[in-house]
Amino acid sequence: MDLAFDKPSGVGADGASSAAGQPRHTGMSLSKVPEVTAYFWIAKALTTGMGESTSDFLVHKLVPEVAVVLGGIALVIALWLQFASTRYVAWRYWLAVAMVGVFGTMAADVLHVGLGVPYVASTVFYAVVLAAVFRIWYLSERTLSIHSITNRRRELFYWAAVLATFALGTAAGDLTAVTFGLGYAASAVLFAAAIMVPAIGYWRMSMNSIFAFWAAYVLTRPLGASVADWLAVTHRRGGLDLGTGWVSLALAAMIAAIVAYLTVSLRDIPVDRT
Repeated sequence: MDLAFDKPSGVGADGASSAAGQPRHTGMSLSKVPEVTAYFWIAKALTTGMGESTSDFLVHKLVPEVAVVLGGIALVIALWLQFASTRYVAWRYWLAVAMVGVFGTMAADVLHVGLGVPYVASTVFYAVVLAAVFRIWYLSERTLSIHSITNRRRELFYWAAVLATFALGTAAGDLTAVTFGLGYAASAVLFAAAIMVPAIGYWRMSMNSIFAFWAAYVLTRPLGASVADWLAVTHRRGGLDLGTGWVSLALAAMIAAIVAYLTVSLRDIPVDRT
């Protein structure tokens, strides 16, 4: 099932080039981002939840400042592994996304918990940061398509945008759950409904494919984080009280299973569009 937003002609449903019968690896001529299939969105949602629960677990089990430093180091290592590769490798890419999820959560929480910035202000701040990243990216490259991540500069813009979306989504999820008083379960329902807008808009109303992708990408963050919080937090806070540690382990195991499947099946290998 191919859910790519701007799949070109000549590409089969399995994400392979119909001309060659299979994707061709030609170094950086291929995108460093996987094909957008159902597996992409499942893995993305799981990493958002895992990032939320892991961040909360580390911050409460360690000295917060130490947890943030460790999260930053893990992110740098994961991004180094991703940038060191000349092609898309499933475990490298999703490790980087997962570490962005952990550190992006910490970045959003630092503004509120550490500096006392209200969730409304932090949500607006990260929305402005994301808009600035998109603006500079577009002015530089004239496209925001994830299928164009074929050189180092575009890859830098892409990961800057990903980090901003995770921080924005975290702040937005906390805004609805805490500031607006909806709680985590209701917030999950709200964002599940919201994510249907770009999905339906693209499939039924010819919404711009790049806008639809990034809108859905942003919304998966508060959706996954709200579900993870609902599973992990205490009954008093409206959750199931499963604990952040157990939720993190369960989500990490599911992510590992999906990445292992993608590694073997090659279902998300980028298509050579040259």
